[in-house]
Amino acid sequence: MCKEITYISKVLNILYTVILTEKMPEKKQIPADIKLVIALVLLTDLFVLVPFLSESPVRIVLGLPMVLFLPGYALIAALFPGSDDLDGIERIALSFGLSIAVVPLMGLALNYTSWGIRLIPILASLTVFTIIMASVAMYRRQLLVDGAFSVPFMEMYEYVKTEVNTEPESRLDRILTIVLVLSILVSAVTLVYVVVTPKQGEKFTEFYILGPEGMADNYSTQLVKGESTAVIVGIVNHEYSAVNYSVVVKLDNDTVDVSENLEHISLNHNATWETGVSFIPEVTGDNMKLQYLLYIEDNMTEPYRDLHLWINVTGNKDLGMGMNNSSMLTPLENATSH
Repeated sequence: MCKEITYISKVLNILYTVILTEKMPEKKQIPADIKLVIALVLLTDLFVLVPFLSESPVRIVLGLPMVLFLPGYALIAALFPGSDDLDGIERIALSFGLSIAVVPLMGLALNYTSWGIRLIPILASLTVFTIIMASVAMYRRQLLVDGAFSVPFMEMYEYVKTEVNTEPESRLDRILTIVLVLSILVSAVTLVYVVVTPKQGEKFTEFYILGPEGMADNYSTQLVKGESTAVIVGIVNHEYSAVNYSVVVKLDNDTVDVSENLEHISLNHNATWETGVSFIPEVTGDNMKLQYLLYIEDNMTEPYRDLHLWINVTGNKDLGMGMNNSSMLTPLENATSH
């Protein structure tokens, strides 16, 4: 993780230095929209990579345009540097469309690399792609003597300022202007609230057991009395809060002693706990029910989740080794999600 962050920082420094030190014709400056794109990309990287900033809602606000708009806008700017190539509405629409097309392709390409589809590789890919396209757009605009595309931020600001300061012709116009401004502010605040506080999904807990190879298969169901056997027990918390779990193992309704401490397993939301659980059968029998019971918040009256295997335990080692180790995992949905 630290190596990947260091690598991204070096790439960003190189790209930023190239952009700032590139020789440009006289009286030519970096277009305002390109400056804004690069600034938003670097700011998004900052809020994603810095630990205490990554927990801020600002990360989500910056992350949405980073994925849905900026890559497409930079690509459109590189392909169509002239003001007559596309109008503003077309540029905005195509920016969203190309971003939605480019980002999945990057994910597909990363899927076939050793980095995989993870946060840092995706962030690095989007950052490098967007800054390179913005640099190409800036270079192509420099080549155009006249007619290069630019976003008239100052003209827009002056227009809005003039409209706000100009006295309305009537009281009705003044009221309508105030209502319009308030509507825009309420819409913006509502949008930010919806993005920052997404609706909670269904609350539930994943509870599973895996075979020795870490897969839901090849469970040891033909056991020998006095010999240790093990499975992998896993819990994933999707309850949207920290939860304390306990796991109890029973064989034909009798509690079995296990080598691991399975009490008071505390997990935060979206946290995963997984460990090997072994026990030694002390009795023999056929079609014995081996249960793995999950309890929540020290409520030991009724299991929250219940998984079981049907096993055979023999007293003869040779007999146990010669039998087939096929089994079936049966989850009992006798506990509802809370």
